[in-house]
Amino acid sequence: MFYQLMKHVLLGPLLRLLFRPRIEGLEHVPEEGAAIVAGNHLSFSDHFLMPVVLDRRITFLAKQEYFTGPGLKGRLTAAFFRAAGQIPVDRSGKEAGRAAIREGLGVLDRGELLGIYPEGTRSHDGRLYKGKVGVAVMALTAGVPVVPCAMVGTFEIQPPGKVVPRIRRVTIRFGEPLDFSRFAGSAGERAVVRAVTDEIMYAIMRLSGQEYVDEYAAVVKAAGSRGDAPSE
Repeated sequence: MFYQLMKHVLLGPLLRLLFRPRIEGLEHVPEEGAAIVAGNHLSFSDHFLMPVVLDRRITFLAKQEYFTGPGLKGRLTAAFFRAAGQIPVDRSGKEAGRAAIREGLGVLDRGELLGIYPEGTRSHDGRLYKGKVGVAVMALTAGVPVVPCAMVGTFEIQPPGKVVPRIRRVTIRFGEPLDFSRFAGSAGERAVVRAVTDEIMYAIMRLSGQEYVDEYAAVVKAAGSRGDAPSE
């Protein structure tokens, strides 16, 4: 109920008015049935702009920090994400990753749309980084298509660290669904899930036009904060 109220009455119309999103390839998103929408992640605004343009409800795996922030802002953010049906994900270790996969599979088992950012975190510099394999494990386990999505322009309106977004037009581009049925039963094979993940990231790269970095974003961010020399 709250999700529909926010999307169609409170937040959605305002976002459409301010950012006038260009929507490309919406016909590629299945009208019914389970599917994964896998996108690049450039901005906090991505969480709001993609759902607004979709006809169907989409549930995202959202980082746990959105639910545990301090102060009034933290409480309001947590309340919003919970009311919108978003799922908190603990990113602190391997078992946390398994828990996130279980939660995501629950969404798919209900025949719903699951949104995921395979990079695992926002890009700090606008480039596209190596994807984590959870998206492939879920796609192969559930036997569902993956719709690649590119957010274009959201880094410019609200890069990491910017609280109030700039008012500029953005583009949200969906690609043709990727069918991995040829790999059915291979969700436990490391080489297969890596190859499937790389195929998804390549599709996102083609849609977004971003420069690709074959390293995990979190690793590059951590190296930058320590002042280490880049490994690329």
